[in-house]
Amino acid sequence: QVQLAESGGGLVQAGGSLRLSCTASGSIVSLGAMGWYRRAPGKQRELVALIGSGGSTNYPSSVKGRFTISRNNTKNTIDLHMNSLKPEDAAVYYCYASGFERRLGVHSFTSWGQGTQVTVSS
Repeated sequence: QVQLAESGGGLVQAGGSLRLSCTASGSIVSLGAMGWYRRAPGKQRELVALIGSGGSTNYPSSVKGRFTISRNNTKNTIDLHMNSLKPEDAAVYYCYASGFERRLGVHSFTSWGQGTQVTVSS
């Protein structure tokens, strides 16, 4: 299986910045779309940012202009740069990846990280 390891979560004051990183490992043939989702207490999981294999990005209006997603295809990593953080951004952030992996043959996969906590103080 392909595993995702997240880092960068923590406590930040409102208006501050934080950078999250995610590294994919395993028998990876190729990576497709990758992104970040978040889940706040009492709310459903929502998309934060998505980046395609060709570099196209997708953001919801709630974070557009404040968050930036990027990827490094050589290192199999994605980053999420979060600026001007608001209390409503507080949540557990999960890394997501899709692509193809080798298990004797080649198979498609989707994978999720364990999540990293982002806390924003008012």
